[in-house]
Amino acid sequence: MTVNLRHIHPLSEFQRGAKAFLATLKETQSPMVLTVNGKAAVVVQDADSYQNLLDRVALLESMAGIRKSVAEFEQGRGMPLDEAFTQLRAKHDLPD
Repeated sequence: MTVNLRHIHPLSEFQRGAKAFLATLKETQSPMVLTVNGKAAVVVQDADSYQNLLDRVALLESMAGIRKSVAEFEQGRGMPLDEAFTQLRAKHDLPD
């Protein structure tokens, strides 16, 4: 995702018109870069968009973990599921 150049503003401008900026964030669902002395200082976005971003990152991390596990298993570094359960039951003293 790239930042729209129309969504780069000085922090002081954001502070003066916070309500209007918050409405824009919610409407566009696009992050906004706030600058201090002409340099990017912070990125802000609406809560729903941020949660969506967190959900997408979690999904991607899960997918990467699954791909890694499949690759390890294909390289012979895994074990059959029933053997894994047997080891877990023994390690944690769980009933069969």
